[in-house]
Amino acid sequence: MKLSQQYVAFSTILTKEFLRFIRIWIQTVLPAAITTGLYFIIFGNLIGSQLSDIGGLTYMEYIVPGIILMAIINNSYANVVSSFYGAKFQRHVEEMLISPMPNYLIVLGYAAGGMARGLIVGLAVTAVSLIFAEPQLHHILVTLYVVLMTSLLFALGGFVNAVYAKSFDDISIIPTFVLTPLTYLGGIFYSIDMLPQFWQNVSLVNPILYMINAMRYGMLGVSDIDIRVALLIITGFVVVLYLFCLYLLNKGVGIRT
Repeated sequence: MKLSQQYVAFSTILTKEFLRFIRIWIQTVLPAAITTGLYFIIFGNLIGSQLSDIGGLTYMEYIVPGIILMAIINNSYANVVSSFYGAKFQRHVEEMLISPMPNYLIVLGYAAGGMARGLIVGLAVTAVSLIFAEPQLHHILVTLYVVLMTSLLFALGGFVNAVYAKSFDDISIIPTFVLTPLTYLGGIFYSIDMLPQFWQNVSLVNPILYMINAMRYGMLGVSDIDIRVALLIITGFVVVLYLFCLYLLNKGVGIRT
């Protein structure tokens, strides 16, 4: 395909994905904003008012970056896993596979759609956070990098889940039993320095911990871990997952029978 044709193919998938979730923004964007408001009221005001400062920051300020990133993670993942599995279920994914469109454009198109939803929801959550805490942005480039790469990472993760899913029940197993526990145990509501040494070491196995701390460093300038290690891990996961998604699509895993 020519470069102009590749652009048309990519933009077509991205536009379809964008319109798919923006048409029902009351179901895709608004709930995250409402849930965020509840997090800030319950954890920030009611519980946070009883806690001492963490690293010189109020508890409300401390949890803002993690809550924003949690919304981005969940929505980037959810958009791709539901959309690509829907394409499999409705049997129109084969039309893309037999078209001249290269497989890497299919992966990138769906991933970009997931990123679009994740970023829009992230902006909505950030707007809600301004009601409860003053905005801070210590390292804008780090913040942008973490937001974009984390969104891409979990969009690709949703693609992998969709490829292997054999029923609509399968697309909820990973978010429920893997993604949600890892997210909540990733240091959103606490610093790992508050944990006993054993649990600090266990927490270091959780990749989401590095993403949340990198986001916290970008916004607040504080982190429980080496920011260079965090950025390296995020980048490494993105590269590995992208190559794995491309491999699955080239092999026709979960698609060709």
